Amino acid sequence: MKAVALTRYLPIDDPESLLDVQLPRPQPGPRDLLVRIEAVSVNPVDTKLRAPGPQPEAQPRVLGFDAAGVVEAVGAEVVLFQPGDEVYYAGDVTRPGCNAQYQLVDERLAAPKPTTLDFAEAAALPLTTITAWELLFERMPYDFDAEDNGRSLLVVGGAGGVGSIAIQLARRAGFRVVATASRAESTDWCRRLGAHEVIDHRQPLAPQLRALGLESVDAAINLADTDRYWDPLGELLAPQGHVGLIVEPSGPLRIGDPYKAKCIGIHWEFMFARSRFRTADMDRQHRILARAGSLVEAGELRTTLTEVLGPINAANLREAHRRLESGRSIGKLALAGWD
Repeated sequence: MKAVALTRYLPIDDPESLLDVQLPRPQPGPRDLLVRIEAVSVNPVDTKLRAPGPQPEAQPRVLGFDAAGVVEAVGAEVVLFQPGDEVYYAGDVTRPGCNAQYQLVDERLAAPKPTTLDFAEAAALPLTTITAWELLFERMPYDFDAEDNGRSLLVVGGAGGVGSIAIQLARRAGFRVVATASRAESTDWCRRLGAHEVIDHRQPLAPQLRALGLESVDAAINLADTDRYWDPLGELLAPQGHVGLIVEPSGPLRIGDPYKAKCIGIHWEFMFARSRFRTADMDRQHRILARAGSLVEAGELRTTLTEVLGPINAANLREAHRRLESGRSIGKLALAGWD
C-alpha cells in the first residue's frame, strides 16, 4: 500500500523529512477496524513527533492521527462496525498513523462519519473535538447539556484547531466565551465560530477583560503557551475556578498562590491517554465522536476545515507541516484522496 513515512527526523524543508513509500497492508486484530483512508488532517502533534532529532528509524514510521475513511475489514470481536461503514477517528499514538492507504484502529476509538460532511471535512474534527470535549466536560466539572451555566470561559488561542472546537462547544454549553486572537482574520474566525468577544493575546489580558466588564473569569483553557500565560491566568481566574492545559511547559510552574489561595483546579488533557494506557473507558472516545457527529448533522457543530491541500502524498504533507510550524494556521488543514 502507499504511505507517507519518515526514516530520519529532519527539518520540514528537507525533502527527505517525509517520504512516499510502499508498505505491507496490515491485518486487523480482534477489536480492530481495517480502514481504507480517504482523507487526513494534520495537527501540531504530527510536527512535534517529526521534529529534528539524531536517532534514525530502522523501519519507516508512519505518522498521522485524524482520519476519515471506509471500513474494509473487521476483527473477530468487533461489534460496533461492519465493512462498508464510513468512520472518522483520531487514532492511537502507540500505533502506526493514518498517512497510509490502510490503517488499523481499535473500534472503541472510532465513530460513524457525520453524513452531512465529506471525508476531508470529517477528518478535520476528531482529535480537536475529543481534546476540547474531554478538557471541558470530563477533566473540568462542566456539563455540556447545561442550557445557561452563567459562567465565563477564556480560550487562549481561539483560532487554532482545538480552540475552534472549544469555542463552539462552550457556546453550546452556555458559557460566555471570550477567545484570544492576534490578527484580523483569526479574530473574525473566532467570532464566526461563536465567541462572544475576542481579545488580543499579544497584549495584557486583564485590561482587555475589564473593558468587557470582567474582573475575573470562571474558567480558562490555555491552548497556546503554558509558561507565558501561567501567571496572568492565576491572577485572572476567579476563586474555585478552573484552568485547562494541553501544551507541556518548558520549565517548572509555581502552583502555589494565587492558584492555591483560590483553590483553582488545574486540569491536563492529552487525548491519547486512554488508548496509550488501555483504560477501561476507551470507548468514551467512540461516544464523544458519535455525539459530535449528531451535533454536526443537527447543524450545532461545524467542521473547522479551512483548506484541502490536495491528495495524500509526501509533498503535500510537508506543506501542511510547514504551515503548522509557521504558527499562523487557522482551523485545520486536510488532504484527501491518493495520487
